[in-house]
Amino acid sequence: MSTDVEIAQAHTLEPITDIAARAGIPEDALITYGPTKAKVDISKIPGEASGKLILVTGISPTPAGEGKSTVLIGLSDAMRLIGKESIVAIREPSLGPVMGIKGGAAGGGYSQIVPMEEINLHFTGDFHAITSATNTLAALVDNHVQQGNELGIDVRSITWQRCMDVNDRSLREIVTGLGGKAHGTPTETGFTITAASEIMAILCLASDLDDLRERISRIVVAQNFEGEPVTVADLKVEGALTALMRDAINPNLVQTLGGTPAFVHGGPFANIAHGCNSLIATRTALKLGEVVLTEAGFGSDLGAEKFFDIKSRVGGLTVNGAVVVATVRSLKYNGGVAKDQLTSENFEALTKGVANLEAHVRNVRQFGVTPIVALNRFASDTDEEIAWMKKWAQEFGVELVPVEVWAKGGEGAIDLAKAVMANLREDSTQLYDPSLGIEASIETIATNVYSAGRIHYSWKAEKDLKYLKENGWDTLPVCISKTQYSFSDEPSQLGAAEGHTLHVRKLLPRIGSGFIVALTGDVMTMPGLPKKPAALGIDVEDGMINGLF
Repeated sequence: MSTDVEIAQAHTLEPITDIAARAGIPEDALITYGPTKAKVDISKIPGEASGKLILVTGISPTPAGEGKSTVLIGLSDAMRLIGKESIVAIREPSLGPVMGIKGGAAGGGYSQIVPMEEINLHFTGDFHAITSATNTLAALVDNHVQQGNELGIDVRSITWQRCMDVNDRSLREIVTGLGGKAHGTPTETGFTITAASEIMAILCLASDLDDLRERISRIVVAQNFEGEPVTVADLKVEGALTALMRDAINPNLVQTLGGTPAFVHGGPFANIAHGCNSLIATRTALKLGEVVLTEAGFGSDLGAEKFFDIKSRVGGLTVNGAVVVATVRSLKYNGGVAKDQLTSENFEALTKGVANLEAHVRNVRQFGVTPIVALNRFASDTDEEIAWMKKWAQEFGVELVPVEVWAKGGEGAIDLAKAVMANLREDSTQLYDPSLGIEASIETIATNVYSAGRIHYSWKAEKDLKYLKENGWDTLPVCISKTQYSFSDEPSQLGAAEGHTLHVRKLLPRIGSGFIVALTGDVMTMPGLPKKPAALGIDVEDGMINGLF
């Protein structure tokens, strides 16, 4: 059986100019990066957003794999096969998962976005621009302190961290400025992964370059000795940081194996950030396409909730339809089956594990959208298991459509495409009102989406809450950082955990992004690598990259 990278490399890509023409992108709006990828100058895309927006989410991720991106890409190609002008709008991959454990984010099998090697590695340099801007700001803050500290920055209060796009646990907590007076002031700090940086979030929520600059100016980097916030505007460096981001703000255009135009732009993680591709790319796609397929990271409790409550709120978006991706294997894992036993029939485990899928379906319904379950078939799935799932769906009252997109591409999702188009709605809603305060917002999400029984704030979070209220920031939307593996903040609680306690340990103002980050449980903003990183299997032979996945 061919690997994903072998399938991608055997495919003959169409010129990106042809893909742009298919999408209706004017020739003068295209900024090519070689023959198969380009950036698009959004200022030259006329018209209003009129396409239908379909959100693809999933059940809680497991080691068995669910294939959310693969299903989305196959669905986009299926839409074209049934006569709909579809466009994809998804996130860029991070090198953290590519070199770590998850793999890339360009789909798989015959449902991929290509050129997959370039997309999964350096692509057009957006992540590098974000990393450069983030680290430049860190250097400028340290230099301000070193050169007289006119703003009176209390180095003990500096919250701005550096970032890099690799999982590196050794950089979570560090001390800079060692070596004497000439080398700076010793400061406790750390690194986040680029995908969780505030400038990544700003890129993904900005409406244009001017908005990007204004958001960057609002970034809070520290407090002064009076406890007042110090911002990028106070440092007067928003112009320089915007210059580093000027090209990155333009969305990237590539293609699926089926020739569907695809915007791949922005890449925040959904467990430690807001998990959605750029608003600019989504709006541009909605101007050009009849149907736009987008996703939010991980399950409905993380990416989808943030899509509705943060991205849709900021961008004024309406979600017209939704798909929840599930697999028989992952449901059995949620039912307590070990990873090496998932290919064996086990209806007892399916009965237990399907509770996870039920919870995700209920979550999506709370936002006013009727989801369809896409059952992503694996070769090990039996006809009896598929029949069991169909019976469950009928009894639960949700439409379920099996798909075979890895093996068949768009042809494997035609029934799903028809079902999605038959179930479109004209509106969607948010779950909470931020004006009621961040405590109310967290409680609504915790009880309605996570099924938590109570919320516990650490002493640090209580102190943070006081600081937020003093500065009038406690009525911003909340971005909860939580493990992706469970509805609780404890990764081992599989299935559909209920009645648990959500432990809020920190509240971080992300004023440029326009939301407050709530860190819960033991979630880290800089992941670590596994015992056997995926990097061990990646190589280059005769100039061709192999082993990506």
